[in-house]
Amino acid sequence: MATTPTRLSKQARREQLLDTALAIVRTRGADGLTLVTLAEAAGVSRPIAYDHFGTRQGLLLALHRRLDDRHRAAIREALQAATPTVGEVARVISAAYFACATDMPEFAAVSAAVKGDPEMEAVQHEMLDNYTDLMATALRPHCGLTPEALRLRCVGVLGAAEAIAAELNRERVTAADAVAALTALIVGNLAVEDRL
Repeated sequence: MATTPTRLSKQARREQLLDTALAIVRTRGADGLTLVTLAEAAGVSRPIAYDHFGTRQGLLLALHRRLDDRHRAAIREALQAATPTVGEVARVISAAYFACATDMPEFAAVSAAVKGDPEMEAVQHEMLDNYTDLMATALRPHCGLTPEALRLRCVGVLGAAEAIAAELNRERVTAADAVAALTALIVGNLAVEDRL
């Protein structure tokens, strides 16, 4: 008895396409990802891929958002399991930040592919805001800073984290050293009295 293929809902199809796009980036790099290669690899018509993402940039932005969502979800999960001390919370945040580079190498490839795109700049600002808020929320119970002061310090720490990540990517430091350095920066940042 022959069966007819199940038609996916629009959201399920989008998820399937993003899964396929991720697989393409893993095997061929971001340069190998186009709407045409996506359609072929997913076994759908080209109009379906174009309907979901419009352009290659739209596809890359959707993939970037998805990777960011997964990264923040992993951090939230790790924070829930963490011992509620400032040192442990700082260590979990630090480990999760650098795990993004090692556990999701396609994140860097997709980021590089959309660099310079004006829409991507807005997305990156939104992602930084979300990450900053996540970090500030996790640290708030462990410090006496005002929410505004804590948030600003988190922005500064994330700038330092990016610089440390660059050193990690250049293999000038180990992941353990990167985590230890960022943890110390976070804890030290909270211990400094706000004198403004």
